[in-house]
Amino acid sequence: MAINKDEVRKHIRGLLEAIGEDPDREGLVETPDRAARMCEEIFSGIALTNDEIAEMCDKTFECPVENDDVVVVRDIDTFSICEHHLMLMYDMKISVAYIPHGRVIGLSKIARAADAVSRRLQLQERIGSDLAYVIQKISGSEDVAVVIKAHHGCMAARGVKKVNSETVTTTLRGRFKIEPELFRSIFGTV
Repeated sequence: MAINKDEVRKHIRGLLEAIGEDPDREGLVETPDRAARMCEEIFSGIALTNDEIAEMCDKTFECPVENDDVVVVRDIDTFSICEHHLMLMYDMKISVAYIPHGRVIGLSKIARAADAVSRRLQLQERIGSDLAYVIQKISGSEDVAVVIKAHHGCMAARGVKKVNSETVTTTLRGRFKIEPELFRSIFGTV
């Protein structure tokens, strides 16, 4: 389902009025349209299922590897929007590790998958779970780990106002879950 930009414009105008602003003043006249275009961009993942993301990012290459070889892509920069407060999860770094089973994923496809699952109203924990599923589906490997580090606008700008707090989540599948030493050998103690 595509973003309904007309509805977004209407509601942003209403929001501006509700907080006591004049949506017709200079500086705000084009804000509803800018906000609608922004929503179309930052929520582009809402229209995609995890299976569709896996299909879009399914570019693998034959690669004879040993059973203990691990592919790791660290610190993929992305962001998301918290579904609880509609605030930014920022300075987000996603790291993905998987054990290939005869095929490796194109590296840019891992980053694209991370962006796609993040472009939804999300929880950081669900981003990890969604991305692990997508990587498993593309690679055919059950052995996947996703580590996400992020700052949350809802922690920094409101409520407890802890600007420097960082949230770290880990999603472990297959051998990464049952062999903690494998995870620690790659990610340390996180």
